[in-house]
Amino acid sequence: MGDALSWPEQQLPVSAETEVLVIGGGPAGIAAAIAAARNGSRTLILEQRGFLGGMATVSLVPAFCPYTDQEKAVVRGIGLEMLERMKQNCPAEYRGNYEHQLDWVPIDAEVLKRVYDDAVLESGAQVLFHTMVIGVIKDKDEAMIEGVVIANKSGCSVVKCRYVVDATGDGDIAAKAGAPFIKGGDNGELQPGTMCYLLARADKKRFDRYLQESGDNHQVHQAVVKAQQNGDLPEGRKEVSGFAWLADDLVGLNFGHIFGVDGTKAEDLTRGAIEGRKLVGVQVEFLRKYVPGFENAHVVATGEQIGIRETRRIEGDYVLQTEDFMDMRSFPDDIARNAYFIDIHMATSKDKIHIHHLPDGKSHGVPYRSLLPKGIGNLWVPGRAASSDRVVQGSLRVMPNCFAMGQAAGTAAALAGKMGVGGSRQVDIRLLQQTLVEQGAWLGETFEEKGAVQL
Repeated sequence: MGDALSWPEQQLPVSAETEVLVIGGGPAGIAAAIAAARNGSRTLILEQRGFLGGMATVSLVPAFCPYTDQEKAVVRGIGLEMLERMKQNCPAEYRGNYEHQLDWVPIDAEVLKRVYDDAVLESGAQVLFHTMVIGVIKDKDEAMIEGVVIANKSGCSVVKCRYVVDATGDGDIAAKAGAPFIKGGDNGELQPGTMCYLLARADKKRFDRYLQESGDNHQVHQAVVKAQQNGDLPEGRKEVSGFAWLADDLVGLNFGHIFGVDGTKAEDLTRGAIEGRKLVGVQVEFLRKYVPGFENAHVVATGEQIGIRETRRIEGDYVLQTEDFMDMRSFPDDIARNAYFIDIHMATSKDKIHIHHLPDGKSHGVPYRSLLPKGIGNLWVPGRAASSDRVVQGSLRVMPNCFAMGQAAGTAAALAGKMGVGGSRQVDIRLLQQTLVEQGAWLGETFEEKGAVQL
């Protein structure tokens, strides 16, 4: 780094004032903004791109992870509503294939952008795209956030607010506010990123015949290993993570890894984007050569950035532990349920992926306290950066869970406003849980509307 330079102090204009400020337009932020606005709060959501959706639209992650525990929907409420709205807006062929499916539903990113626009605006929330938060303004006691400094094409300005939801996925606002956090593993290692992409001119029927006749699996393990042995693919992942077919000739892919990328660093994201696009070229040549049905495949789009699995995790009032997941524990302040398997991708090409599934029909609770960063009184952090150990983060980080935590955070912020309390820790938990259940969320079979129970 070069020598530091001083920058003259400026008087910044206040460009907006809101009750609930949501920062980040991925699933957690979308659900938080909709929930806060539907519950009567003046709400503004800021997003650095020109559209909502997070990894689904920015990085072209090809499918939603499961909403169910293999028996029933665990993530409901706003998250399930968004899934169904996307289906309804897709072509008839797509709807026919996925009408009743809740797990691994392929994502049509362009449809989803419009669905999210409509849903957020219909809720009454305001949206501001192409905007970065570059600073946090706290009160004199350093315990509450009073506003943020934003930068966009209009210049630098201040947004004043009463409550803040950090839905950046990276805990950016919590970190700027001085809240403690942990990044990655014990030695700072991070799960790799993936450059996802969309292929046209594929042939699903021919691909399906290949699977049936060759005995290869849906992740084409045999083809991948053969290509690696022949030097046509780099060593590492032995299968394609997933094919998500939007139509018989259009498919999204999640395949391979980009190692050593810290998603909180622009330099790493830049390298990841360049390496990711190069790797996509290698992968498409592999598909054309080794996998029938892809002879004429054409890359329609790659992600704007590589998909990021892991960066910061806040230190919250409660840190969700591996034992909580394994023992399928519930908590008096549950605000969501999670049934997605632990899915930790290797930090290097020589490591193994760590997978652990819960039994069918089982889930664990996500406590409200895991959304509350230590030291800041009016900030919620739902989503990938919520308070958990690294193992549980490998399960909690996926989009359906982010919707559920985001809905809880936005609802809590709105209730704080209605109750006239200053911060997140004064919210009536029983009222929050009851409101979530009344508005479609699921907190477990034995949850009683009169309040929280130990399940």
